[in-house]
Amino acid sequence: MDERVREHAEVLVDWSARVEAGDDVVVSVAEDAHELGVAVAGALGERGANVTTLYGSAELSRAYLKGAEAGADDGRDGDGGDEDDGNGSDEDDGNESDADGVPDFDDDPAVERALFAAADAYLRIGGGRNTTATADVSSETRQAYAKARKGVREARMDTDWVSTVHPTRSLAQQAEMAYEEYREFVYDAVLRDWEALADEMASMKDALDDGETVRIVTERDDAPDTDIEMSIAGRTAVNSAASVAYDSHNLPSGEVFTAPYDTEGEAFFDVPMTIDATRVRGVHLVFEDGEVVDFSAGAGEDALASVLDTDPGARRLGELGIGMNRGIDRFTDSILFDEKMGDTVHLAVGRAYDACLPDGESGNDSAVHVDMISDVSADSRLEIDGEVVQRDGTFRWEDGFDG
Repeated sequence: MDERVREHAEVLVDWSARVEAGDDVVVSVAEDAHELGVAVAGALGERGANVTTLYGSAELSRAYLKGAEAGADDGRDGDGGDEDDGNGSDEDDGNESDADGVPDFDDDPAVERALFAAADAYLRIGGGRNTTATADVSSETRQAYAKARKGVREARMDTDWVSTVHPTRSLAQQAEMAYEEYREFVYDAVLRDWEALADEMASMKDALDDGETVRIVTERDDAPDTDIEMSIAGRTAVNSAASVAYDSHNLPSGEVFTAPYDTEGEAFFDVPMTIDATRVRGVHLVFEDGEVVDFSAGAGEDALASVLDTDPGARRLGELGIGMNRGIDRFTDSILFDEKMGDTVHLAVGRAYDACLPDGESGNDSAVHVDMISDVSADSRLEIDGEVVQRDGTFRWEDGFDG
């Protein structure tokens, strides 16, 4: 086994999830992530944790969802499963399919919800065989399934959860990289001095915590302009340093994010992304009174529309994120990496994270959370309360900043 796999496992267990002896840990392992799964299981055993493993297969998820569609077309009942892990129930939940042939999924799958409710930590290790395995599942089925999984998703997010990926050939292909090259890329992003990066990102967190409004402006000859303003008053930014101790749940990480509201203006996202197994690029959103009132995309517009039509909260922002991990030096069509890259900002429509909200206050609520990314390495500025904090990808505390 490559020693970097063991190092990855140790960072995940110790720095990211902060697992202790006696913790109940659920580990979901994708089809081609077996090697990292083995290393993680070994690390958890050494630390005296209790482990339950799940098989996180996108191919199983596709089979389940396509089967549910077939059952709905035949007028049979549907039942619940887990899209991330591909675990379905063999029991009939008594819900009939909708008249339009969309499966009516169980909105309270008690066994799965109880599993996460009893867990201290959840580790999701991605790395499947096909990054577009569920491409032929209808958007209506996706929406119905996302809405039905809300209770499970909330139980899972109440744990000390962390998501990471094992470098696989399918992910390398999606990133348009040689497999060996992609492995180097992943480990450069994951095996970092996270404590030092956390200290650096604290400057951005402080600026957001002290601010009331954020404005993002880009002016380019080859793309639509961005000029968007949002309120952040009363919010708490998260210094996302790849550890639950920082309210951070991705490895790698390296971003500072908050939960904006009262959004006005328009934004263009030039970084391609995959949404529901569909390639989406050139997204343009127009906001009025905090809500998306117009949108377009150069490719994948139907997938974008499906997201925005999921529920009312899907047309409002749940996140403003600022990428600060300069160990990520290229786009890979993976949100786990791309949104953390230095010289980027991203906005997510849908659910806001509780860590950014005052106690007792509910932020934007939605069954989805979809990030869209802009490259701000040139012809751009980010302002907080009218003061430029980042220009052309350089922060005001970095060498070369031109205020």
